[in-house]
Amino acid sequence: MRYLICVLFFAGLSWADQITLTNGDRVTGSVIRSDSKILVLKTETAGELTFKWESIAAISAPGPLYIGLGGGQMIVGSVETVNGRFSVTTQNAGVVVTSKESIQFIRNNDEQAKAQSEIDHFRNPRLVDLWVGNLDLGFAASRGNANTETLTLSTNAQRATTRDKIAVYYTSIFSSSDFSGGTTQTTANSKRGGVGYNLNLNKRAFVFGSVDLESDQFQDLDLRFTPAGGLGYHAIASMPTQFDLRVGAAADREFFSTGLNRTSAEFLVGDDFLHKFSASTHVEQKLDFFTNLSDTGAYRVNFDLSAVTLIRKWFSWQFTVSDRYLSNPVPGRKKNDAIFSTGLRVSFGK
Repeated sequence: MRYLICVLFFAGLSWADQITLTNGDRVTGSVIRSDSKILVLKTETAGELTFKWESIAAISAPGPLYIGLGGGQMIVGSVETVNGRFSVTTQNAGVVVTSKESIQFIRNNDEQAKAQSEIDHFRNPRLVDLWVGNLDLGFAASRGNANTETLTLSTNAQRATTRDKIAVYYTSIFSSSDFSGGTTQTTANSKRGGVGYNLNLNKRAFVFGSVDLESDQFQDLDLRFTPAGGLGYHAIASMPTQFDLRVGAAADREFFSTGLNRTSAEFLVGDDFLHKFSASTHVEQKLDFFTNLSDTGAYRVNFDLSAVTLIRKWFSWQFTVSDRYLSNPVPGRKKNDAIFSTGLRVSFGK
């Protein structure tokens, strides 16, 4: 009986994974995962231990382990290290020998199943999946001879995959003043919102469609309805900078409280810009220039800019500018309207 127990014990040890560190120490357990920075090993007595990848000199594991190599190649099998080279015995390709520097990741069965599930989820997501976004809120008030209150609200959300992107946004400002004589006056009332869709044709080119809605009490604008579409180009598509260019056409339908209604065809050029200065600070900018084809010489400009500094993972401070320029407003109204806001941002999603 004792002999049988000993055989089973040492047989178990012979099938356990073992890593050898550069200082000569050896640790036995079960390899869970690794990347270019760390390796996680689960041990029977100490639980999960994390080692720097650079400190790993050798791995011995009966597997199967999933080994990711450069160029997107992945092999599966048992692993041994001989003379500093990693030898992976696979079922179909035989023995594959590679260097430590070529290994992008190592995963056991459970970790590979999780990774594959994430990949499948991203490739074939449901419409309700993968949404991320934020909510900005700003409020200012004064009390005295005039009681004033100003509320700014902004939110946007987007769902991006390797194939397409959906974006939704909304921005508003409302301000009122209560004077000592009992008179209440609205001093600002503007709302802007819309939805956009991009479909990638390849790694660089995409087609887009969008619908924007806008109202502004002090521009006498009850509603501006603008569907647009065209072609885009991912001029810069890497971190920390992303830069898209767009060109297309739009239809502008405007309804003013003065009774004026007008419809115009427009030529559109624009850009979208994102730059991350650090892990906690980034800036986003969007610019659209609409040339009026129905009223020669008239044009519109939409400009939006946000600077964000992260305080916590889901909590940040933001400064936003949302500007609208109209070259041909109704008589007596200014051409430019801008919303400036700063305050807290709450993020949601992944």
